[in-house]
Amino acid sequence: MTSFHLKATPADSAPLPQRQGARARRALSRVDPMRVVLGALALIPTLVLAFLVYKIFSEAWPAIRFNGWSFFTTKTFTMGNLYGSALEHRNGQVAAGGAQYGVLAFVLGTLLSSLIALLVAVPVAVGGAILLGEKLPAVLQAPLGVFLELLAGIPSVVFGLWGVYSFGPWLSRSVYAPISHLGLPWLSAGVSSNGQGLLTSGLVLAVMIVPIIASITRELVRSVPGNTREGAAALGLTSAESVRVVTLPFIHRGIVAASVLGLARALGETIAVLIISGNALNTYPVSLFAPFSTMASTIAAMLDSALTDSTGMAVHSLAEVGLVLVSITLVVNFAGRYIARSLGTNVPIGRGA
Repeated sequence: MTSFHLKATPADSAPLPQRQGARARRALSRVDPMRVVLGALALIPTLVLAFLVYKIFSEAWPAIRFNGWSFFTTKTFTMGNLYGSALEHRNGQVAAGGAQYGVLAFVLGTLLSSLIALLVAVPVAVGGAILLGEKLPAVLQAPLGVFLELLAGIPSVVFGLWGVYSFGPWLSRSVYAPISHLGLPWLSAGVSSNGQGLLTSGLVLAVMIVPIIASITRELVRSVPGNTREGAAALGLTSAESVRVVTLPFIHRGIVAASVLGLARALGETIAVLIISGNALNTYPVSLFAPFSTMASTIAAMLDSALTDSTGMAVHSLAEVGLVLVSITLVVNFAGRYIARSLGTNVPIGRGA
């Protein structure tokens, strides 16, 4: 019988700790320092977001215990008598006498104004993006695209001032007043002289989110393969039919993702809505013309007064409002990211034809 003897290498004959050290050095030599650095940098936004949510939650925790579920089912948000000696005790927490905190009216105002903005902005943005991407000559596409990007960079306070001093009064005189006499549901009461209210806020928000949706949609329109359009033209489709049958089916998922991102922008808008909304507390909007308030605008408007609450419960309750707003915004953003990722690169060419 033939026997085989394997010759031990120096690494195999070395002591166990020495062999482990050699393997560790080889593993470290294969580590890409650039990948480690970039990975650490990529973690920074996630860590900042986690820290932000943690701090808001820890600040809101006393209010969560004090308010309970009534915070989500009532519309009254009052800090009580901040200068009196009477105190309100509930679930081991202390607040000023007569304090009551409910977020339902603010949530409703936030969602309604953002929904109006989305309903107005999406058709305008998609139509403008298709016009820029397919119909206009190249010599006009670049300057109009720059104008679209500049519109996205205008500060929100400028939009708010424009809405309350120019756009809102014009709407109140020329549009709202005639419509309010028709007796239509949600369109018959609450018209103010300067146009402050739900519909004006939604329209101004629509102007603010149009650049976001349009810029993304324009890039999607550019991604439609040229041979798909050429095939539609060869089949005798008109320009409008080509857009309906080819372009829109090809980019519809991206349009949804862009719309969700625009919605997230509208949900968190603060200063412009604070100026235009009328800042009506503890009430639901009785019509599209009525004043209202949102979560973000309420935090900005009431924080100064809340800081004078010696019990601290007013600040804690505003932090709870912020926590609700952050939760809604995160859900919207994650939904938009999921839809955007589902768009992928596996959309078959000619799918719309």
